[in-house]
Amino acid sequence: MSTSLVSLLNLPRFAELKVLSTHKILDRPVYSVEITETPDVASYIPEHPIILTTAMYFKDDQSQLKRFMDTLAAKKVAALGIKVGRFIDRVDDDIVDYATKIDLPLIKVPSSQPLGTLLYQMLSYIWDAKTEQMTYALDIQKNFTRLMMHDVSSGRFVSELGKVIKVPVILLSPWNKVVSHSHFFSNSNHPVSYYTDQIKASHYQKIRHHKGSFLINDLDGNPIQILGYPVRVAEYFPFHLIILKPETIPYPISEFAIDQAVLVLTFMLYKNQKVQESLDTLTSDFFDQLLTNEGPAPAATFSRHWLELGAQYGLIKSNYYQVGIAHCVNTKKTASRLIYQREAISVANRWLQEKLPRHLKDVIIFKLTRSDELILIFQSFSRDTERILTNLSTELSKAVGIHLRFSIGNSYDRLSGIANSYIEARTAVRDFPQELSPTIVNYYHPKGLVGLFEDVDPDRIHYYCEKVLGDLAFPSEPAMQDLRKTLRCYLSYNCEITKTATVLFLHRNTIKYRIKQCEKILGKTIKDPQTSLNIRLALELSAGENQADLLE
Repeated sequence: MSTSLVSLLNLPRFAELKVLSTHKILDRPVYSVEITETPDVASYIPEHPIILTTAMYFKDDQSQLKRFMDTLAAKKVAALGIKVGRFIDRVDDDIVDYATKIDLPLIKVPSSQPLGTLLYQMLSYIWDAKTEQMTYALDIQKNFTRLMMHDVSSGRFVSELGKVIKVPVILLSPWNKVVSHSHFFSNSNHPVSYYTDQIKASHYQKIRHHKGSFLINDLDGNPIQILGYPVRVAEYFPFHLIILKPETIPYPISEFAIDQAVLVLTFMLYKNQKVQESLDTLTSDFFDQLLTNEGPAPAATFSRHWLELGAQYGLIKSNYYQVGIAHCVNTKKTASRLIYQREAISVANRWLQEKLPRHLKDVIIFKLTRSDELILIFQSFSRDTERILTNLSTELSKAVGIHLRFSIGNSYDRLSGIANSYIEARTAVRDFPQELSPTIVNYYHPKGLVGLFEDVDPDRIHYYCEKVLGDLAFPSEPAMQDLRKTLRCYLSYNCEITKTATVLFLHRNTIKYRIKQCEKILGKTIKDPQTSLNIRLALELSAGENQADLLE
């Protein structure tokens, strides 16, 4: 909240003051006014003051003023006022030129103007302006708080803000989509997208850090100023309030007033988000029961019961049900940021809720409670599902840096199959690489009996194979490797000697001999069903460590 230098100098009471240096823009903030005759005053003043001096210290050598002005410019001093006629009669031209060069307004104070009186008049104006601006800002806060209490939409809020500050206003979502805008764009031929499309990723980064101003072009190609505020409903993924031509905002509207409006807007969006999350919880609870309830009733009764309950959540009668799980893949930078992960999946949820139904019909999206994953239920077949999910993930990554991945189970023709499809999708999630990978959509692939042993201690598997197969478990001698190879082939062809001999290009008698040798090593007959099952399993579990198996 500050007074501008140009507004101060344009007051009639300061008509005798003259700006010596040349500057295109004098609309710089003024926070205070200081009188000094000390050359090192820059170390003891706040930013954005007006410095008044008689230049007594520089009366014998004005060239030293340049170094003094450098220290003031580094402190973002609004202007340097030098009183002439007391210690120096006039300011040298090279000092005026240097002030212009370093962009420090140099003001000539006439000898008839006491610096003490000038200090008092300037400070009085600044304090009066601050009081007026603060009062106006608090009035704005009250008015917008009243709007929030009446549960107005974000569109109405932004429209009213545009009317108050009398400049165009745009509200953008965390993924930079236009949520609402003021009537300026509705009542003119200026499309809002023309301006938002010019905002770059670096601009958004600047806004998210605090707030930022930058230049874009209007429809005529002329540069115009843009001011962006982060509306922090979330820490890492804020909304963005964009104000066009902020320099034209009329007095007494101040930066503080806009800050108050942004604060109220933050509360309003936060409230709306929490209401939506409460509604999402009801959806989540319903589908949580559906995914885990196998139902003791007959299939027809089961389907009718759940379809009646789920109609309000988008559940329909269909011959196609397929479950997918969407999750965010963390980078090294985000892996330890729990708040980031929670906000990322929330943003991804809103993104998919908005985007996915436009491309795929009859799809349900919800977030299970106590989970950082989204559940997708597809209720109609589409050949483009993988392409659509891939494109949406890529768009989200470009917009806000969230890397979304999908794991999908098999499809079923009955509602009762949803639980199975969910289990398959959950299995596919575990198989999905946790680090960033080119694959965005991953499908469930059954792994057979061996897949059940993936999480078992390798030493226990090794012991089991040796106990069942003996010397055939991990043979190193060629003769034993041949026996193992013959045994696997023999079991694969259901213990038929002729087929085994044909595949291995051996005589039937050779196969018979080798099988007898295997039975001696095993100490059991291979045709016993329980023994055969144990041998088959041990052969599969030890296959990865046997060169003989790899050469088949």
